[in-house]
Parts: sequence; C-alpha cells; structure tokens
Amino acid sequence: MLEKLFKLRELGTNIRREVIAGITTFLTMAYIIVVNPSVLEKTGMDHGAVFVATCLAAAFGCFVMGFLANYPIALAPGMGLNAFFTYTVVQQNGYSWETALGCVFFSGCIFVLLSLFRIREWIINSIPGALKVGIAAGIGLFLALIGLINAHIVVGQHETLVTLGDLSQPSVILAIVGFFLIVALEAHRVRGGVLIAILLITALGIITGQVQYHGVVSAPPSIMPTLAKMDISGAFHLSMLSVIFAFLFVDLFDTSGTLLAVAQKADLLDKKGNLPRLSKALLADSTATIVGATLGTSTTTSYVESSAGVAAGGRSGLTAVTVGVLFLLSLFFAPLAKMVPSFATAGALVYVAVLMMGSLRHLQWDDLTETVPAAVVLVMMPLTYSIATGIALGFISYAVVKALAGRFKEISPTVLVLAILFFCKFAFGG
Repeated sequence: MLEKLFKLRELGTNIRREVIAGITTFLTMAYIIVVNPSVLEKTGMDHGAVFVATCLAAAFGCFVMGFLANYPIALAPGMGLNAFFTYTVVQQNGYSWETALGCVFFSGCIFVLLSLFRIREWIINSIPGALKVGIAAGIGLFLALIGLINAHIVVGQHETLVTLGDLSQPSVILAIVGFFLIVALEAHRVRGGVLIAILLITALGIITGQVQYHGVVSAPPSIMPTLAKMDISGAFHLSMLSVIFAFLFVDLFDTSGTLLAVAQKADLLDKKGNLPRLSKALLADSTATIVGATLGTSTTTSYVESSAGVAAGGRSGLTAVTVGVLFLLSLFFAPLAKMVPSFATAGALVYVAVLMMGSLRHLQWDDLTETVPAAVVLVMMPLTYSIATGIALGFISYAVVKALAGRFKEISPTVLVLAILFFCKFAFGG
C-alpha cells in the first residue's frame, strides 16, 4: 500500500529511510510547537488552544503534502508571519485576533485560487528580486528585534527609543546562553538543536527559580477558545486589504522558495528545473492555511527545515506524513509547551533571523537601484514594527528609484500599480 501511495522504489527509497527522514525533519522544526503559542498568546488568544491549533494545522498540512503532492516537505505555522499577526496587525494596528484570523483565512482562499489557476508564476516573475531579498531579510531583522525585546536585552528608553537592557538579570543571561547554545548545536549539526536548546534553557529556568514546573504530559487542552472564531466580516473591509496582501505575499514567496530549494536538494526537479506537481504542493500550503485559521493559528507554510529530512534520505510524501504523525503525538505535551518562557524562545527567534538575513547574498550590491529598495524594506520593517509597512515602502521606493534613474522599463505593471496604491494609502491615510 505504501509503495503504491508514495512510489518508494521509483524514488529510490524505502520505508525505514523515509521514517528516519521524517523524524529528522520534525526535530529540526518542533520548536514551533512552543514558540507559536508563546507569540500568539500576546494577542489575547488562549495558549492551550493555540498549541492544539498549531499541532493540528501542521499535521493537516503535512498529510496533504504527503498524500496529495508526494513530497518530503513538512508544514507548520510560519515564523515571521506569526510575528506579523501578533505585533503588527493586533498590537500595533489595534485589530482583534479574530479579525486577524479572518485575514489569514482570506489570504489562504486567495492562495488556493492562485494555485488552481496557476497565476503564481506570473505574480512571482512580476516582483523584482531585490524586493524579494529585502522582504526575507527584513522579516529576519523584525524577528531579531522581537526576540531581543522578549529577552529584555533591548528595552525602551525615552530619549533614544531603545537601549541595552540589564544584562545582569538571570533571565537575560539565560536568553543569551540559549542563543549561543543553539548556534553551537547547529554548528555541530546536532539534530533538533533549536528544540534541545529551548528545553535546556527552560530546565535551567526551573532550577534557578525563573520558571515554575507544571509537568510534561497531559491530555490535550481544549481548542474551543479559538475554533472557528475568525471574524470574516471584520476582515472583509477595505482597510484590511494591505494586511491580507501582506499575509498572502510573504506566504507565496516563502512557500515557493522553500519548495524549490528543498526539491533541488532532493533532486526532484525535472530537466527544465521545474517542480512537477507544483500546483498540488501549493494547494497543500494554501488549504493548510485555511484550516489553520479555522482552528486558531496564523499562516501555515512550508518549512525549509525539511531539507534536514532530505539530507537524511527523505524523497517521498511518507517523510511528510511521518512529521504529521509526530505533530499529532505532540498534542499530549501541552504542559511542557506552556511552561517554556519567552526568554527560552528568544534565542530561537534571533537564530531564525540570522538564517533569513542570509538572503542578502543574492542582492546586486553594485546596482544602487536594486540595493536601495531592498535596504528600505530591510530597515523600515523593524523600525516601524510592521512587515506590511516595510513591504509597502519597498514597492514605492523601487518605482521611484528606477524612474529617477531613467530605467522605466524595469518597473513591471504589477509593481507600478502596487506602488501607486501604497502611496495613496500613506498619502490619504487609508
């Protein structure tokens, strides 16, 4: 049955190798089980319900990717998108988390349509590479700022807005130790290094009295506080278009880049460098986002950590299905997830930020019309505390810089229209 479902012989793999690959992938991305609830609960969402929604949305996405697309790519609520959900849409813009979930739901529906009608390629080709690079790196810096604030390494200060926190505080020391521990474990290629570091810092927090022990295993919490609570009517408002666009835009490029990168590593691309069954893979991502929003979590997306499973021999959807099963088993570790403090996850946020900023190596540094728009996005995302604002200013600056340089032909109609819309939004306060 497994041979027919996943074509194991054709792909040159076997059940044992796929299961090991699935376990490897899960260990590298399981940190999301504790990080996602700790981020989203700051919106007022119930921690236990978000924990369950995280596990179920991840499991659903992995199952669809495995059974429908037959790729060794795992999914879960995405880092960066959860930060945008919490710190920009809810905390900064003042929308309720129910309305934010409605925006995630709509972005997933639009993503489904783009996947079914194969418009994805046209959209991606219309967006300049400089903006793609700037957005990825900008989200990285945004995550780093959040991690540093959560750890109280960076604190508010009236005259300079921000300053260095008190590094003598035990929780701050543990956060710093956690970051360097993650780096050390990952440098030594220890599987699950991020998760191991988070758990070790939590244990040290218990020993030093910074964290109260609440147990490890229990029955899963109730999901009812977040189940089907998204506000569809609230999200279906003109002022929310930029929010929906930001969710869709980031997910679209993040997913596409991840799928191609992992597939290339697994040697799954065809002779033209294209990914067979791409529409099915994108459908797995978009439907998982819709289901995740219904359950009560931010955008679900493909994880680049899947490359760890590919390196361990994963070639088929059985790898993804294995990851999905492990996410379901994680439902019984809710007390452990709730016990993890923000200073224990701060190092993970900063570490992920470092990885995301690696995209800057693809920037054409000798071309100012490319580097300036990317730099605007990179700087303005963390300084305005908004991914959406950074994206908008990036599009505007790209169109302006190219026009002033006399290179009008390089401004695609898509970029021009979006730049004008974003300019009108800022100019008229829409």
